[in-house]
Amino acid sequence: MSDSSTITIPQRSGLSRTLSDIAVVARRNVIKIGRVPEVLVFVLLSPIMFVLLFAYVFGNSIEIPGGSYREFLIAGIFAQTVAFGATFTGAGIAEDMQKGIINRFRSLPMSRVAVLAGRTLSDVIYNFLSLLIMSLTGLLVGWRIRGSLLEALGGFLLLLLFAYALSWVMAYVALNVPSVEVIQNASFLVIFPLTFIANTFVQESALPGPLRVFAEWNPVSSVTQASRELFGNIPAGTPEPGSWALQNPVLYTIIWSVVIVAIFAPLAVRKYASAAKN
Repeated sequence: MSDSSTITIPQRSGLSRTLSDIAVVARRNVIKIGRVPEVLVFVLLSPIMFVLLFAYVFGNSIEIPGGSYREFLIAGIFAQTVAFGATFTGAGIAEDMQKGIINRFRSLPMSRVAVLAGRTLSDVIYNFLSLLIMSLTGLLVGWRIRGSLLEALGGFLLLLLFAYALSWVMAYVALNVPSVEVIQNASFLVIFPLTFIANTFVQESALPGPLRVFAEWNPVSSVTQASRELFGNIPAGTPEPGSWALQNPVLYTIIWSVVIVAIFAPLAVRKYASAAKN
């Protein structure tokens, strides 16, 4: 016979619990922006520096047939900045590892995926702030969105998707290195050539043979090309790119982003579970 006075406390489903844990971790990382002003300064000032530096140093020295180099440039700066922005994920996780915070999270009754998913999700906000500041600065130096508002929104979302995918790569790398300094140096050695051997600052056709082929299939080139097309920054009469990747940059970028997350998210979660036990 059941006791009618018994109160049953409803339990959260597995998915609900995971989403709640992710939200808590993401909120924790976002709050650090206000508590560590240096992070906010870097997020806001670094994009401004890049836009002004490249616009005024190279703006009058590189010619884009039928168009403006400053309009050509901004999408490349966007792609470079969100790529480097992924290092926030790696640096943050490496710091938490050093301070023992990861082990504290591991001892709590929370989803294993929450720490990494919350970290990568919060870094989307960092990248959003960077893109916002860069957009405003770009408008000041002569950049304009020539396409529709919906297309421009798609360009920004594509950049954030690509940045989110790279964040999972950095999360996995961070769990395999001993310090913040190592993750910063390692990410620089990888991201720096990826963002420069691309169409970010010059047309890929201007690069010599092997570098041109690499640039044509480089996902940084595709997200840059896609952004230029969606922002309407491709001058009329520009020859069609020679590679399938740059002829279909939106699809190619989405494919790369999905593949990166599908590979590195499970690897990072598995590494987190084993690293936290050590």
